[in-house]
Amino acid sequence: MAVPEKPKEKRPPSERFRALWPDIWALVKPRRGLLSIGLGLIIINRVSGLVLPWSTRFLIDRVISKHEADLLLPLVLGVVGATAIQGLTSFSLTQLLSVEGQKLIAELRRKVQQHIGRLPVTYYDANKTGQMVSRIMSDVEGIRNLIGTGIIEFVGGLLTAALSLVFLLRTSASMTGMALAIVLVFGFFLSRAFSTIRPIFRERGKISAEVSGRLTESLGGVRVIKGYHAEEREANIFSAGVQRLLDNVMKSLTAMSFMSLSATVLMGIVGALVMYLGTKQIYAGTMTLGGMMMFTSFLAFLIAPIIGIVNIGTQITEALAGMERTREVLRERPEDEDPERTREIGPIVGDVRFENVEFAYNPERNVLHAISFDSPPDTVTAFVGPSGSGKSTIIGLISAFYKPTGGRVLVDGQDLSKVKLGGFRTQLGVVLQETFLFDGTIRENVQFSRPDATEEQVMEACRIARVDEFARQQENGYDTIVGERGVKLSGGQRQRLSIARAILADPRILILDEATSSLDSESEAMIQAGLSHLMKGRTTFVIAHRLSTIRRADQILVIEGGNIVERGTHGELYALEGRYWDMYTRQHALDENLFLAPGEGDKKEEEPVPVLPASR
Repeated sequence: MAVPEKPKEKRPPSERFRALWPDIWALVKPRRGLLSIGLGLIIINRVSGLVLPWSTRFLIDRVISKHEADLLLPLVLGVVGATAIQGLTSFSLTQLLSVEGQKLIAELRRKVQQHIGRLPVTYYDANKTGQMVSRIMSDVEGIRNLIGTGIIEFVGGLLTAALSLVFLLRTSASMTGMALAIVLVFGFFLSRAFSTIRPIFRERGKISAEVSGRLTESLGGVRVIKGYHAEEREANIFSAGVQRLLDNVMKSLTAMSFMSLSATVLMGIVGALVMYLGTKQIYAGTMTLGGMMMFTSFLAFLIAPIIGIVNIGTQITEALAGMERTREVLRERPEDEDPERTREIGPIVGDVRFENVEFAYNPERNVLHAISFDSPPDTVTAFVGPSGSGKSTIIGLISAFYKPTGGRVLVDGQDLSKVKLGGFRTQLGVVLQETFLFDGTIRENVQFSRPDATEEQVMEACRIARVDEFARQQENGYDTIVGERGVKLSGGQRQRLSIARAILADPRILILDEATSSLDSESEAMIQAGLSHLMKGRTTFVIAHRLSTIRRADQILVIEGGNIVERGTHGELYALEGRYWDMYTRQHALDENLFLAPGEGDKKEEEPVPVLPASR
């Protein structure tokens, strides 16, 4: 059940940046040396870039006006040398920082994926697969600008503006003051614009995750979509999501275009004022023509970085928005870091006990009510009941996917909510009705439960589960690719692979969640043989809708509305003629396309039906 998302509090940008600073510093700290080199290169780059405008004054006032030809060659060589240095440092910066930026992306993707993989099942219940994929792949993409060329260019732009300001003040303090006042006004509006754009980028990440999530679901459920001829409906849903994304992009493009327009107007206004005031000063004799040309060049070097901040600032804004979303994921506590889980469980026997267990997905309504039962080692416990009665929740508690909200789940006398999960889950095996297989080979899917297993152990598990019967018929044998979710195999073949995987894991506690309900009789008979071997000596829990498969279970618990309404063996419950008897007789009546006549119950009891082999 999805956990309702908490409303996010709105905080001013400065406070949000301060909140992100520890995470930013964590990225910067290991790369301080690299960034120091980058900073040194950007200083050299920007200082060498100022040689050309600085030389303009000498070229006009001395070489051209005063015919000092001996200065021409040094000036030209100086400009060429400075330009070469500027080009080399630009190349080095791009190579150095761009590569590091890509390494940062890879590092963050690994970190976020590993973290999400360690989060509890409740996180997966509350978030779509596509959204989590977006967090891993898309949100970290823009963060490279915090380490890459974006932040260095930002610093370089500020450095160029500062150096240019020094030269401008020395040339004409009055014109510099006028230009600076206009630039400061523009800077104020620029900061306001960025505070508007940042939420847009953050919203874009959310919309992109939602669209990706729906697309992932559509592609995964293509057979259902085609089965109900819903292609057009899904296309419309995706189109609506894409339109929301487009609307968001249009908002940011409009804001960015407005900032670019403002920057262009700023250049025009400042340029016109410089032309007017500069000409006046030349006429008055307080400025030379070369001084005015140098002033104009340096003014461009002052304003250009500010205009560049529009693009660089947008990149950094996007990076910070991605950082916020990534930070939200990384702040989720992994289930193996639960401070209550402090006990190492060690090898288990498999004695499972529920003591007045209650559970609720949300505080408003309990799903389980005072559930109590014992499952000793080498026994089979079956859960039956209508959909939504709480059977899967009980299995989730046994698997330690959830913690009880009341009572205790004990394994070998230890409270499962206090046990470290790594040691427990390695002794747990699960065979589900919907078998999940990876898009790999038959061997890889079997070996998934125990990667260090030998070839002999893998082959033995495949023999017991009857996987070898179809694997050897394939052209590539055990190296046959099964396709995404095992689509290249039949349902029975996929289930046999799942059983082989569980056999190889050699678990002490085994969970069978409707492992054979969707199979034909021939496939079920084959799989039952594998299950019989798998269940020997283990504590087994079975969720069953096909009641004939659990007749020899050691205990059957009938679950309704989160309560155990009946318990006992098949014979005991059948004799009660209660809820279990009603479900059993109705099911057999449907299977045989007739209703049992009065008095035939005992006769039917003796007739052979497909059964789950005894566990002892």
